Amino acid sequence: MSDGQAEHRYRSRLLTLIAAILLIGALKAAFAVVMPIAFAAIIIAALWPLKRRLARHMPSWLAYTLTLLSLVAILGAFVAAVYLSIGQVITALTANWTSLEQGYSRLAGWAAEHGVPIAGTINRQRIMALLQLLAGGVYGFVTYVGFIGIIVMLGLPEVPRLKRRLYEMMESGDRRDMLGASEDISAQVRRYLGTTLATSVLTGVASTLWSWMTGLELALVWGILNFLLNFVPVIGNIVGIVPPVLFAFVQFGGWQTPALVFVGFVILQLTISNVVYPLLQGKQLSLSPLAIIVAMTFWSWVWGIAGALIAVPLTAAIVIICGQFDRSRWIGKLLSA
Repeated sequence: MSDGQAEHRYRSRLLTLIAAILLIGALKAAFAVVMPIAFAAIIIAALWPLKRRLARHMPSWLAYTLTLLSLVAILGAFVAAVYLSIGQVITALTANWTSLEQGYSRLAGWAAEHGVPIAGTINRQRIMALLQLLAGGVYGFVTYVGFIGIIVMLGLPEVPRLKRRLYEMMESGDRRDMLGASEDISAQVRRYLGTTLATSVLTGVASTLWSWMTGLELALVWGILNFLLNFVPVIGNIVGIVPPVLFAFVQFGGWQTPALVFVGFVILQLTISNVVYPLLQGKQLSLSPLAIIVAMTFWSWVWGIAGALIAVPLTAAIVIICGQFDRSRWIGKLLSA
């Protein structure tokens, strides 16, 4: 390789690196605009097959209306479940406040004996204010979800039109590659969301049953919590164990029953995550576990919780797109299982 070719190669790599850094900065800075569009694109990819199937048996406008109504019903159920859970937690904390204070006192005494003093006492007003703040955050999130819903509502009818325009703009070979990649991305998104929904329902039902079997209060709340957190891979499974175990200490006092609750939730999460989920997903979503963890970390840093929710389908889409070009095919191979 001549000096000129080597210099051109290094300059090209440097420009690529600079472009990547600028793109990441732009994604982070344009969170309020780009994230809803990405989220809406994933929802449209999941809803489009439903609309297409309905359109075979009824007028297109009716199929479109029923598809949007199904989305509204899902979002409404999500909002109702979250608010119901917060209300039940507030009620349970009020009823078990004496046990909570006693448990806090025991914890403070144990910590002081081991050289880790805990200053102050547990404050009821602060905890209730924190729960109210959480409810306010949920309200803000619901408002943001409503904005995403508007984008979906406007974007869903544009899918055939956009597809036709791209088809007219491209040559036959590029057209075939573009259509193949878009179909692969859509199929990967649907498969991921379908599998995650199925395992989330299973996790929620199993969590509710285990809480009920151990006598833990708020069994439905812990089921809803683990159902929702299961949509955040790996991290959500770990976080979902903590609240019911902490509440078990408040309700039961000693450590035997909370330990039983903890062991049951750990076994449940490990079984569903490592046995049931791989069986349902198969090898279709060809991302390595390390790639999923890295993707979760990266998109969470860029877009927060919203990034964590869509990290896997976004990364799967990137893998498929990279596989279409010779220069970026190594990225797809690196991220694939």
